[in-house]
Amino acid sequence: MNRFLRSIPLLLALLLPASLRAVDTSELERIPVQDNGRKKPYATVARETVLTLTGRSVWKDPATGNRVDAVPLFTSIWVEPAGWEKRPLILVNFRPLKKTLGLAEKQKYFTYEELAGNAELGRIVMQANAAQARDRNAKPDRSGQEAQQVASRLELFRRLVGGEVVALVPDPKESMGRWLVPAAAGSLWPDEVARPIVESSARMKAAHATGDAPGFLAASRELRDALERLGAPSYPDRRIIELEHFYQDLHPFRIAWVLYLLGGTVLLVTSGRGRAVGYRIAWALVFLGFVAQVYGFYCRIAIAGRPPVTNMYESVIWVAFGTILFALIFEAIYRCRVFLLGAVPVSVVSLILADTQPLMLNSAINPLVPVLRDNFWLTTHVLSITLSYAAFALALGVGHLALGQVIGGRRPSPSLYQYLYRALQIGVLLLATGTILGGVWANYSWGRFWDWDPKETWALIALLGYLIVLHGRIAGWWAGFGLAVGSVVGFLSVLMAWYGVNFVLGAGLHSYGFGTGGFPVVFGFVLLDLAFVGLALARYRALRAPRPEGAPSAEAATE
Repeated sequence: MNRFLRSIPLLLALLLPASLRAVDTSELERIPVQDNGRKKPYATVARETVLTLTGRSVWKDPATGNRVDAVPLFTSIWVEPAGWEKRPLILVNFRPLKKTLGLAEKQKYFTYEELAGNAELGRIVMQANAAQARDRNAKPDRSGQEAQQVASRLELFRRLVGGEVVALVPDPKESMGRWLVPAAAGSLWPDEVARPIVESSARMKAAHATGDAPGFLAASRELRDALERLGAPSYPDRRIIELEHFYQDLHPFRIAWVLYLLGGTVLLVTSGRGRAVGYRIAWALVFLGFVAQVYGFYCRIAIAGRPPVTNMYESVIWVAFGTILFALIFEAIYRCRVFLLGAVPVSVVSLILADTQPLMLNSAINPLVPVLRDNFWLTTHVLSITLSYAAFALALGVGHLALGQVIGGRRPSPSLYQYLYRALQIGVLLLATGTILGGVWANYSWGRFWDWDPKETWALIALLGYLIVLHGRIAGWWAGFGLAVGSVVGFLSVLMAWYGVNFVLGAGLHSYGFGTGGFPVVFGFVLLDLAFVGLALARYRALRAPRPEGAPSAEAATE
């Protein structure tokens, strides 16, 4: 009887789905894994893999309704792969593709079995691949692109189930050599060295199968120690691995946007009473958010060994950072609230997008493509361009404040227009500098200074557009209200150079920034902003229109 009672926990563990077995992965999470050309913590590989497969870092088990985090889900599939091909894990989110494939249009997740055996999916992928093989600049239609992404998810799932993703064992000689899975350690290292790795890995898997949490933790620790004892030249510094693990758990950019949002809220609610105290509290909150962003960038630079502006995700969080940086500098000079009020909404929206749209804005820290491997040009050109976007984003925020006052029937102060003018000047200076440096870098990398590449062309269009806005003020074509309109409309050219070239056109030599998704959101923003400008123009003209004698006067929204 006692033996039967002692066996109940084991029986329950065996009956539970693998994803629900609670084991302590704290030691396993910190083991370096070679993945996508870089050594990163096991936990990072787990999150990135699950995110690619499911589109989220947390998977909801449709059988039980339980939410499973990335690390336990990834671990379960790796150590106990049987049966996972029958569970709906693979994201297919594009409705026209689902209709073509004969899949349920309202369903988002499908099993490996039903997708891998779908002949129509294979045909679409082969057709798209063949077109790109004939012309490397060919861009498949949206269904073709989505089908290719589904195919890559299927291949990733196959590699995970086969254990190929978890490459833990370093090459004994080559620093850039290929790492292998634990079971293959004997093909790289002598038997007496490889045996502890193979045995501890086997014990870890056995402990997971029985739900033995202490045994799993002990075996994970043994595996980690055995790998570190190898002393391989390619094994990364433990401090960097720990830093990346801490960074991934901390989410500093999420902390930043929360603090920015709190600071902006304090500014709004203290616009009347408690104005001075509210301003100091808001300034402190925004500054703390800025510090959180600085720490986030420090982590990414230390981990990657390069400036943090090499993909769309990094450029978005960098522009949010630059917008707050310029706002804090201007606020330190003028102490006028305007710059914080203009910067906070732009930065919060940017960071929320980066935080909540992982498929469109991939936060993974990846190795640089060859053209970006010159840190001098990367630092000077790319940082100049993206900081110009930040200055224009600040001008966008301040411009909205000015136009909002006009719509409300108020007269914006001359100082508000002067602040807007300063932000635009900084943006034009940085964009001109970055564009020229980009030409020099293009000559250095591709052998020509200028070739009307879409990215180059739209950078020039944006620069000329903002130059017209500034020149119009100097020439007397318009005054403050014209600057406000130009700051909002001009940012649409920045959106095209920044987002449109990479995500809509997807053409040119700047392919390292290409991506998909987000078009409805961006297009909706453009339409709303144009409607906002149209309303401001109508209100401005109405306020300036001559009024009959004796009619109540409205405060004209002039400069």
